Amino acid sequence: METSARGIAAPAALYEIAGRRFEIGSRGFADAVADAHAAHQRPRCLCQVEGVEMYVARLGEGYIVKRMPDTGMRHAPDCPSYEPPAEFSGLGQVLGSAITEDPTTGETTLKLDFPLTKMPGRSQMPPSGSDSDSVASDGTRLSLRGLLHYLWDQAELTRWHPGFAGKRTWATVRRHLLQAAENQLTRGSPLRTRLYVPEPFAPDQRDAINARRLAHWRPAVAATGRLQQLMLLIGEVKEIVPARYGFKAVVKHLPDQAFAIDEHLYRRLGRRFESELALWGAADDIHMMMVATFSVAATGVPTIAELSLMPVTRHWLPVEDGFEKQLIEQLVAQGRSFVKGLRYNLGKVSALACAALTDCEGSTPSLYIVDAGSQDREQHRQAPSPSGSVWLWNPSFEAMPSFPPRHPSQPRAAETAVECR
Repeated sequence: METSARGIAAPAALYEIAGRRFEIGSRGFADAVADAHAAHQRPRCLCQVEGVEMYVARLGEGYIVKRMPDTGMRHAPDCPSYEPPAEFSGLGQVLGSAITEDPTTGETTLKLDFPLTKMPGRSQMPPSGSDSDSVASDGTRLSLRGLLHYLWDQAELTRWHPGFAGKRTWATVRRHLLQAAENQLTRGSPLRTRLYVPEPFAPDQRDAINARRLAHWRPAVAATGRLQQLMLLIGEVKEIVPARYGFKAVVKHLPDQAFAIDEHLYRRLGRRFESELALWGAADDIHMMMVATFSVAATGVPTIAELSLMPVTRHWLPVEDGFEKQLIEQLVAQGRSFVKGLRYNLGKVSALACAALTDCEGSTPSLYIVDAGSQDREQHRQAPSPSGSVWLWNPSFEAMPSFPPRHPSQPRAAETAVECR
């Protein structure tokens, strides 16, 4: 994870900077990182004996120590900078093409396959996640769902440690998402200026919150003679229902403003996201996340142009269906540490690891769920795994097997760790 110290953000680990060793928050650490940035020096994470090179980038008024591109696998599995290889998830399909990172500037360029401007016309569903678009989504551009998965990954909301229990609130999720959007560029502009994530609502702060929201939305307000600009929304759905006229989406922490949805989009929503909506309806502890592009009419009413949905557990860990929910909840209950796999642009026909365990001795096993009703386990055995070790569960034919054993030195659920930035 990343933590802060005097405007510095970096994984909570031991670093070597200019020949000296520092822990986060130790005396001289902030100055050493600032000096490393000015001198274009590379800190080294000391999770491994030989060290792993990192780099320093600006983040607002401070700095962030980040892993170098394609080096996450070189870190120790229990290091906060560890990341499974890109091929472990849908990231492998889009990294280097739809997502390009420049360590010299600390900026990442994102190519999107959906528009951020709008001509007059009908709203549409995003080409993200349906079986039919798995061929069309060739990885050169991020789908709307792919962008949400990327930001969720970058915000480290796919990572779990037993000490995180009880510490992930909406305020924490929002803060991590906004920080993940820093230094991200799309079509030459900062992604952060387009992204709206509702801040936690407080009745006594209603007017101030609404004023900040309206100020942030101002670039998307329709004006005669110019192309309509679109904003990006990431928020938790409270309900999507018929309105007095048309349909609307109500987002949590935003009680004073619903988002209009036209009938075409509403009708397709139920068909395209049938399984996600069924899971949401059946499990009271599921949060339904929505990523959407939206415009703001001259009257001030926001209207959704495209959207995608992603169910997450009460700990904000993404799940695709009820079996994944069972697996993730069992990992959390047993106090395991892991990284959740995400599809990005990949369709459902692709075998995808549900999670990779990061608390095992000498390995990072991948956990796969065999498609319900299928007896074909070979495609999962041959799928990418950080360590080559694969755990399989076929819910149609067996009870959930025991997980690979935890390293004896790894903490159990009763022990704590601080998740912060």
